[in-house]
Amino acid sequence: MPATPPADAPTADAHRRYADRMLAEVTGALAYRDHRRFRKACDDVYASTLDPGAIGAAALHAIGLSVQHAWDLHWQPVELDHALRRFAARVKAPSATTSWMARLLSDASAARMRAHAPETVTARWHLQLEALEATVWWAADTDHLAEFGQRHGLERLKVLGGAFELMRWLHHELPPMEKAGHAPGTPIPPRRGTSRATREADQRMLDRIRALLAKAESTGFPEEAEAFSAKAQQLMARHSIDHALLDATAGGGDGPDTRRIVIANPYEGPKAMLLQVVAKANGCRAVNFKEFGLSTMVGFEPDLDAVELLYTSLLVQAVRAMTAANPRQDRYGRNDVRSFRQAFLSAYAQRIGERLSEATHEAQAAAAAGTDLVPVLAARTEAVTAAFDDLFPNRVSNTSRIGNMAGWAAGQAAADRADLAARAPLPRT
Repeated sequence: MPATPPADAPTADAHRRYADRMLAEVTGALAYRDHRRFRKACDDVYASTLDPGAIGAAALHAIGLSVQHAWDLHWQPVELDHALRRFAARVKAPSATTSWMARLLSDASAARMRAHAPETVTARWHLQLEALEATVWWAADTDHLAEFGQRHGLERLKVLGGAFELMRWLHHELPPMEKAGHAPGTPIPPRRGTSRATREADQRMLDRIRALLAKAESTGFPEEAEAFSAKAQQLMARHSIDHALLDATAGGGDGPDTRRIVIANPYEGPKAMLLQVVAKANGCRAVNFKEFGLSTMVGFEPDLDAVELLYTSLLVQAVRAMTAANPRQDRYGRNDVRSFRQAFLSAYAQRIGERLSEATHEAQAAAAAGTDLVPVLAARTEAVTAAFDDLFPNRVSNTSRIGNMAGWAAGQAAADRADLAARAPLPRT
């Protein structure tokens, strides 16, 4: 492949065409997992005397195609950012390098979004991009490489090398994931049985719940917080029951959905356990993928919303309580902060699961009088279980050993004081 355009055609269009061909060779080598060909193609780009702007635009387009490859494997924007940072930590990359590589990934995501019609992009996808500040901030694609380098104090070839490494990572380090949500590019599937009036009623209910939960988290009085959060929990359970009865009356409704949640370091195990018990108490199922720090939930949409609200709030409360509960030295003078906090969060998750289950059973018992609620809820449970088993037929259950009884006791006490509240939802579909 020539590194420069022919002498008789040194036009801007010719430069762009040659640059696109060179970067296409890079992505083609990645697609075929041909490491030698990939390195040769990268070296050709490094040595090229083509216009730097043409190379920059071609590189941005090529990274965008690699991002699309990951989206086609059902990875979502926040998950890619999370996975990239975990990968960088595993290979011990400098924090400064990780930071600008993550920004390059966000830029590529923003650039790639221009290929998709707005009507094919869900609100949840938009919110994820907003959380990552993934916007097209550069004036022209031909300027991106240079302007990115200026922003981060990097030389052009350094940024180009980062682009190649990012493309390699997107193609070779990410396995296919189960479908969760809707990626851009195809029409958003219509939801059955959700009239405008129903959606407006749902929004009003969620607004009431969020208002109660915000009050629960803001008050400094435990009894008042408990009252607010208990009322919010009752509304959540009632909201789920209303949807179950509505679907049963309408003779169907939408089936279970799938949603993924990022489980951040440190103490991922207990945090994943907390998500699982919150999911179970709200009629959902969750499974954790430790390697990538992600958990997948299966359940009906209103229940998944409740799980996200509660998990977000309880995690904030747990970390706050854990930080305040300073571990004491044992009789040998040892003060193992990590084992204390691991045990704390594990106990917290277990006790929260018990409290939520009790609250759910009470709400269901109150609502069951004079209705056919029991078979309706049983049918929904069966549907969620069937969908979960179909999606994860080979899952393995793991148990963890508790190595710090003081942390376990402190965690249970904190769970008894928890608000069962949420401040704001995670990005929604």
